[in-house]
Amino acid sequence: MITLRIVRKVTDLIGRTPLLSLCQGRSGSRLLLKLEQFNPLGTAKTRMALEMVREAERRGALRPGGHIIESTSGNTGLGLALVAAERGYRFTAVVDGHACPDKLRAMRAMGAELVYVTGDGDGELATAAREELAARLAKDTDGAVFTEQHNNPSNAGGYRALARELAEALPEGVDYLIGAVGTGGSLCGTGRELRRTMPGARIVGVEPVGSIAFGGPGGPYHQSGTGTPPGAPIGALVDFDLIDEGRKVSDRRAFGTARALARRTGLLVGGSAGGVVHEALRLMTSVPPGSTAVAVVNDTGEKYLDTVFDDAWMAGHDLLDPGVEREVGELLAELSSGLPSELPSGLPSGLPSGLR
Repeated sequence: MITLRIVRKVTDLIGRTPLLSLCQGRSGSRLLLKLEQFNPLGTAKTRMALEMVREAERRGALRPGGHIIESTSGNTGLGLALVAAERGYRFTAVVDGHACPDKLRAMRAMGAELVYVTGDGDGELATAAREELAARLAKDTDGAVFTEQHNNPSNAGGYRALARELAEALPEGVDYLIGAVGTGGSLCGTGRELRRTMPGARIVGVEPVGSIAFGGPGGPYHQSGTGTPPGAPIGALVDFDLIDEGRKVSDRRAFGTARALARRTGLLVGGSAGGVVHEALRLMTSVPPGSTAVAVVNDTGEKYLDTVFDDAWMAGHDLLDPGVEREVGELLAELSSGLPSELPSGLPSGLPSGLR
């Protein structure tokens, strides 16, 4: 007999997301994907959006009929739009042209107001300008709260449940936790809680080439909702003492991995999630036998059908590279077969590594 869970509101569906075994070799090592796109709206960030609102309510900053303001590249805005709709708040999302159009349309559908700091759809990433405008709007608006995701401890607190889910599902232990680093909330919030029961777990952060959190030159990138662009401050939630290793991945390799996963497995993941999986696959070529690695997949790929999964868009941005997709597919097959793991030529070493 199948028992269906009946819930009263959409946010009751947050959490309890599945684990997918992507590859497992004869050495007993395995790479599992924590599929956070099974949260409402296809994103892990519904977890932190709900927690940030709850915390603002607890301290009395957000009252009935209040106004939430946030700077967002898309997924946090989706989560806050959902929570605001459920709880009767007004929500203003301060956005730039870098955001995925489907995310913006979904926010509008839930009643959000969008305020652009750059031209509508011009593709420019303007994180610092977004933050400044959001703070100013909140200061000038009666009853408004700037949830300030980059520096809000409740962002990281929203992912404690994710760590508990991993501990419950994998009592034998997690050896490596790999995730994207943007605000730092998802990886550091999950990793800190996971270390309470699994102190030996190694935490591996991934950011785009061009992001500045792990050093190196800054520059433009197309991976959405992750990284720290030049000119923007590194968020207070990025805990360098917690992160054991920082890696960088190019747009070409992140998007190529997402495309390879779609064609090889039928799984659609977002562009930055493709970067996380790319680095997790590289990591699996050198882990000790019997290791369990978990890569956190924060975003679904359906939002990127007009970009990452569109040949014309990819070619127009000089990102289309069938060679990368082929290499990723070969690496997936190799890791699953248990054959000797050698990094295919063309897969670069991550940099930098060994942050501590």
